[in-house]
Amino acid sequence: MTTRPVTERYDPSARNVLGGELEACSLDPVTGFFRNGCCETSHEDTGMHTVCAVMTAEFLAFSKAVGNDLSTPMPEYGFAGLKPGDRWCLCAPRWKEALDAGAAPKVVLAATHEETLAIVPLGVLKDHAVEA
Repeated sequence: MTTRPVTERYDPSARNVLGGELEACSLDPVTGFFRNGCCETSHEDTGMHTVCAVMTAEFLAFSKAVGNDLSTPMPEYGFAGLKPGDRWCLCAPRWKEALDAGAAPKVVLAATHEETLAIVPLGVLKDHAVEA
């Protein structure tokens, strides 16, 4: 994977789950498979990092317990660790796993890529949406 500047979109035509233009998820911390702030995806993204989620202590504990520690800083990778309130592009299957375990974080619909709908129905995402 090549590093792209945060101003460069991987796919300018990417759509969100509502059918509109995909909005940025977070530039602080910089998220996304392409580390451009957006939950864009491609054939390279086997994890499907398409869900823009707002981190909670509950989800971060769940993720750590299932082997994906997102809260511990890893300076060698330029990763400060996530904290509650941060937005992050989660893998759609991981978000669904958290949903099934009762630990799903809220979702930013306008910043969640339409490919997520292959894993999670729109109605379920809307039930977990952050208030606009």
